[in-house]
Amino acid sequence: MKENWTKEELEAAVHAYVIMLNKEANGESFIKKSFYQELAQQFGRTEKAFEYRMQNISYVYSLMGRRWVAGLKPAKNVGARVAGELEDLINEIEGQALPKVAEFQSTVNTLKKNKNGVSPKGNIKPSKNNVETTQYKRDPKVVAWVINEANGICENCDNDAPFLKDDSSPFLEVHHLRRLADGGTDTTSNAVAVCPNCHRELHFGINKTILISTLYSKVKRLIVE
Repeated sequence: MKENWTKEELEAAVHAYVIMLNKEANGESFIKKSFYQELAQQFGRTEKAFEYRMQNISYVYSLMGRRWVAGLKPAKNVGARVAGELEDLINEIEGQALPKVAEFQSTVNTLKKNKNGVSPKGNIKPSKNNVETTQYKRDPKVVAWVINEANGICENCDNDAPFLKDDSSPFLEVHHLRRLADGGTDTTSNAVAVCPNCHRELHFGINKTILISTLYSKVKRLIVE
C-alpha cells in the first residue's frame, strides 16, 4: 500500500480538480469518477484514494474562502504541511499568487482541539514576510454603486450596517458572488453590499451555498455566472 504522496501525484490531483471546478462553474457536464480512474491508472493508487485526496483539496479551497466542487465535501484530516503544498499548487495551476492561508489555518484548527487552557507565550516581536500576491483591479464605480444601492442595509441579513465610518457613512463591504479569483466579473450583477459578519459567512460559512442561492432570488439585479 502506497503511503506518502509525491509532488507529482499531488500536482496531478490538483490539476484534475481545477479542471472539474472550471467545468462546473461553466455549466459543463463531467463525471468525477473518470478523473479518479485516470489518475489511479497513472499512479497506481486506488480510485478511492484520489477521491479522498480531492476532498482534501476541497478543504483547502474552503480554508481559502472559495467554492469547491459539488459532491466533494471537504475532508479535514490533511496535515498542515500538505495543506500548504496543495494551496501552492492551486495558485501555481491557476496562475495566481493569492495570500497563503491554508497551512496556517490548518495548524490553528488542529491546535484548537487541544483545550488544556495553558496560555501560549506568543511573540513579543513577530517576524514578517514580504510576499507578492495577486490583486484584482476592481472598478470603484461598481463598488460605489452597489453600496449606494444598499442604502446602509446589508443585502444578505437586511440589518443596518453595524457602525458608521469616520465620514458618517454606513460601513458595508462589497462581495462578489462568483469571486474574481474564480473567474467572476466585476459588475453590479455579480456584487452585493453586506455587513462584515455576512461577508465572512459568504466566504467561510457552512451554509454559504444556501445564502448565495437566496441572494440570487432576493436581489433582482444579480445574474448567476
